[in-house]
Amino acid sequence: MSDQEQLVAMGFDPERVTLALKASGNLQGALDWIEKHQDRPLDEIKAEQASAAEEPPELKPGEEAKSLVCEDCGKKFRSVAQAEFHGSKTGHENFAESTEEIAPLTEEEKKQRLEELKQKLALKRAAQAEQDKEERKKNEQIRMKSTKETQEAKEELQKKEQIKEAQAKRAEKLADQEAKKRVLAKLEADKQERKRKAELERAQRAGNAPPPAHREPAPTSSGPSTSKPASAYTEARLALQTPAGRVTKTFPVETTLFEVAHALEQDGGAVVSTFTTNFPKKVFDRSDFGMSLKEAGMVPSAALIVG
Repeated sequence: MSDQEQLVAMGFDPERVTLALKASGNLQGALDWIEKHQDRPLDEIKAEQASAAEEPPELKPGEEAKSLVCEDCGKKFRSVAQAEFHGSKTGHENFAESTEEIAPLTEEEKKQRLEELKQKLALKRAAQAEQDKEERKKNEQIRMKSTKETQEAKEELQKKEQIKEAQAKRAEKLADQEAKKRVLAKLEADKQERKRKAELERAQRAGNAPPPAHREPAPTSSGPSTSKPASAYTEARLALQTPAGRVTKTFPVETTLFEVAHALEQDGGAVVSTFTTNFPKKVFDRSDFGMSLKEAGMVPSAALIVG
C-alpha cells in the first residue's frame, strides 16, 4: 500500500494528503506536515505553495548528508539545502549541527504516529462538535428570550387596546344617556307648552284671566344636609380583599372595573376574574368589566372581594 493510500485509509482528506506528500516527500514528513497544518484551510496552503518552489532543493552531487537541527522549532534535516528551504518557508534563522542521524520510522512507529494523529483529529472534531452544541444552545436561549419578550409586549398591547375599547364604550354609553336625557327633556317641555296653550285657549273662550305661568316649586329644607348624593362625588374609595392581602385604592368614579383589574394585575401580577360585594351579594365577572364604578353602584365607597 502506498503512503497516500495508507494515509487516506486512516481517514485523512485525500487532497490534504496529496499536499502533505508533495511538501515532505515521504510518510514521516507527511505526518509531521498534516499535524502542523491541520487547522489551516486548503486554499491558503495552495496559495502559499504556488508562490514557493514546488519541491525543496535536492542534495548536490557528492554532498555529504549532515544532521542539522532548527533551534526555533526543533525540527531536524539531513542537508543544508533542506534546512535553508525550511528557513525560507518558516522564517526560522537559528540552526545548529547535530550528531544525531535522522533514522527512518519503523513500521510500528509509523502506525503509532498515524494513530496519534488520528486521535488528535478525533479530539478536535469532538471539541468542535461540543462548541457547535453550545452555540446552538445559546442561539436557542436568545430565540426563546426574544419570543417571550415579543409575547409579553403583545399581551401588554392587548391590555391597552382593551382599556381603550372599554373607555370608548363608556364614552359612547354616556353620550347615549345624555342624548336620551335631552330628548326626554324636550318631550316634557313640548308637553308643558301644549298644556299651557290649551289652558290659555280655554280661558280665552270662557272669558277668564289667563292662568299664571308654570313655575317649579321652590325646594324646601328642614335643616343642613347630613349627606350628599352619589352623583356629587368624583372619586370612589375601594377596600379590596386580594389573595395577597387587603388594600385600599381610590379611583375616579368613571373608572371601569377593567381598569381597576388591570391596576391590581400590575401591582400583584395575578389575573383578576371577578369582583364580589357582600352587602348586597353581587358578583361582577369579566362580562361586566366595561361598567364604571359609578354605574356599578360603588360610589362613594365599596368593599370588594377580588377573585
